[in-house]
Amino acid sequence: MERNKYIFFEMNRCARLIKRHIDNDPEAARSNVEKLTGAHGWAIGFFYHNRDRDVFQRDFEKECNVRRSSATQMLKRMEKKGMIKRVGVDYDARLKKIVLTERAVEIQKTIDEKFAELEERLKEGISEEELRTFFTVLSKIRKNIGEEDTDD
Repeated sequence: MERNKYIFFEMNRCARLIKRHIDNDPEAARSNVEKLTGAHGWAIGFFYHNRDRDVFQRDFEKECNVRRSSATQMLKRMEKKGMIKRVGVDYDARLKKIVLTERAVEIQKTIDEKFAELEERLKEGISEEELRTFFTVLSKIRKNIGEEDTDD
């Protein structure tokens, strides 16, 4: 292995390059996407990809691994910005499910398009075998730092 090549630094470097690419996307800058925090974008994605079921704040807390107070603050900001609504459910008057607004759905569609484009760019020149090896190695790295592997 090359001298001074460290997994952490190389992964961090790739993450920074990807973030820089996303931040400098001129098309995203003309849309609503540039006004999102990363956490809000992730939250919109979570609600969007779970829209076939009732999703409550506790589901969001569990999925994001955040405390109730942090989730409450974040969801209040998203509600104020017109990204989500809290809607009562018929079967329990105490519960309010979280529903995306049309604006947030449009933002998510743009995010999905941009994600697909970036994913294709990242895979350029990489064979299927190399991708399988890459994901196997990443899975082992996650396991080494204590994350349960839920992908397999």
